[in-house]
Amino acid sequence: MRQLKISHSITNRDNSSFEKYLQDISKEQMISPDEEVELAQQIKAGSKEALDKLVKANLRFVVSVAKQYQNQGLGLQDLINEGNLGLIKAAKRFDETRGFKFISYAVWWIRQSISHAIADQSRIVRLPVNQLGAVNRIKKEVARLEQMYNRQPTIEEIAEVVDLPINKIGEVIKISARHLSMDAPISTEDDTNFIDTFISEEVTHTDSNLIKESLVNEINRSMEILDERERELIRMFFGIGKSHEYTLDEIGERFNITREGARQIKEKALKKLRKSGIKRLKSYL
Repeated sequence: MRQLKISHSITNRDNSSFEKYLQDISKEQMISPDEEVELAQQIKAGSKEALDKLVKANLRFVVSVAKQYQNQGLGLQDLINEGNLGLIKAAKRFDETRGFKFISYAVWWIRQSISHAIADQSRIVRLPVNQLGAVNRIKKEVARLEQMYNRQPTIEEIAEVVDLPINKIGEVIKISARHLSMDAPISTEDDTNFIDTFISEEVTHTDSNLIKESLVNEINRSMEILDERERELIRMFFGIGKSHEYTLDEIGERFNITREGARQIKEKALKKLRKSGIKRLKSYL
């Protein structure tokens, strides 16, 4: 599998590359809560490898969130790119001592990043042509500097690379306006930001819809090793994608076999799953 590059432009524009990207991130192994703690500690110590691993393991969640924001001015690939930026910020700021799963924290950053991008786009399309060029130049350089410095650039740093006076930079930022970003520090003396304050242990909970969707996807992937009859039998027996769980007698009637025949097929299918797919599901258990 090719290596995934974690950056602002994480997806290419052609459909085949985008499909390949989606396939690749679906193959990334999930990590357990204990592994999240270890990686978070390593990230604090400056490990880029740990940052890369934590981000890659959660890229699939960005796609799930991005899909919720379609038809609001940005294409899906742009939404995913913005969401990935939020995911990277979350990975750098995650406090493993607070007792919740990483994705429960990261989802706020992912949504904030996507929401800001949509809001910026809606403002930009209304700008005069002479101001639009400056906005686009600054946005491009801000994204590049964020990657270079692993933080938000100062106005002075932006002004230096776009060759505009500081007061002009300030005007353009007000025009394209993010106003008060949720990841802006509350004060110059404290690194705590508004998202960190909002996500307290009392109000934080696992984003259950995201986890459930990913779990269903992992189950379906795990069942790819089964033949069509085995897959359908397992789905019926456990009620996966069904309105209820089916008994072995009901399954036997569906496939025109005996109850014992249904039981044997079920046991054979479960044995296959235990040998291969169960590793993918450990991080959900």
